[in-house]
Amino acid sequence: MPALTIEAPVVAFGLDPGGRLATPQVDNPRLVGWYKDGPTPGEAGTSLLVGHRDTRTGPAVFLNLNALDPGDVINVAREDRRTAVFTVDAVRTYKKDAFPDGEVYGNKTGRPELRVLTCGGDFNKKTGYGSNVVVFAHLTDVKYA
Repeated sequence: MPALTIEAPVVAFGLDPGGRLATPQVDNPRLVGWYKDGPTPGEAGTSLLVGHRDTRTGPAVFLNLNALDPGDVINVAREDRRTAVFTVDAVRTYKKDAFPDGEVYGNKTGRPELRVLTCGGDFNKKTGYGSNVVVFAHLTDVKYA
């Protein structure tokens, strides 16, 4: 994410035992997770990336995710040596108890899309963050190495 000077390794992950989207381990706050049971970034459908905003030891990879603006670019280097280039459409914050699963995880357009998620909103020491920040982006280019 050039606008935020973020360059981070991406690892595959799935769902947690409760059936919720898992997150990278907190002992590596610079790691980004890709939901492996969904499309690879750049393929048709909605790809998901997730990372921490912060941890008990300090800032994490997506600390300033909410500072992205429409038109900013997100580059995702793929295993096939291609780079999927996404353009940000919107950045929204949702209360966790009113999270719109269909809007975030669905794909009504049929085009390759990307969602980047982290925590946000107010923080409570007992319950954590009360919201999630979600970046909505769509594929605008594929670069070859």
